[in-house]
Amino acid sequence: MEERFYREQEIAREPAFLPAATYNLAHTLLARAGQCLFVPIRSLQYMAVLDAEEFIFVDSQNKAWVELAWQHFRPQARSSLDERVPFDVVHYLPQAAETMKRLPGEFHQALQLISDRQKPEMSATILTLHAKGLPDPDDTPR
Repeated sequence: MEERFYREQEIAREPAFLPAATYNLAHTLLARAGQCLFVPIRSLQYMAVLDAEEFIFVDSQNKAWVELAWQHFRPQARSSLDERVPFDVVHYLPQAAETMKRLPGEFHQALQLISDRQKPEMSATILTLHAKGLPDPDDTPR
């Protein structure tokens, strides 16, 4: 399936930070999905489309027009995995600034919902590994 999205001229660009939990979860889900991940943000009636280079956001009323994009993520700027990630917010439509006020929190909740639905149903098995040359404590001579 192929989707096409269009953009107006960029009207604003501003630096921002994405919480580590959101960035890490988004990239984990994207890695599971492959090249692209669609994230419905039902509370805002938006769709996020994630790929390796950017996250775009489209309104359900203007399905093919990108309202705003998150670009140029710089995870290498952080010194630990739990630090926020700097990126650029690019506005393509006038209402993007208003949307951006609620978008980060609602986006994280939408990602969490997808993650919760993907949890494996089967239980895990724990394997005991023994070092070579050491006797197995369960193998006592009889």
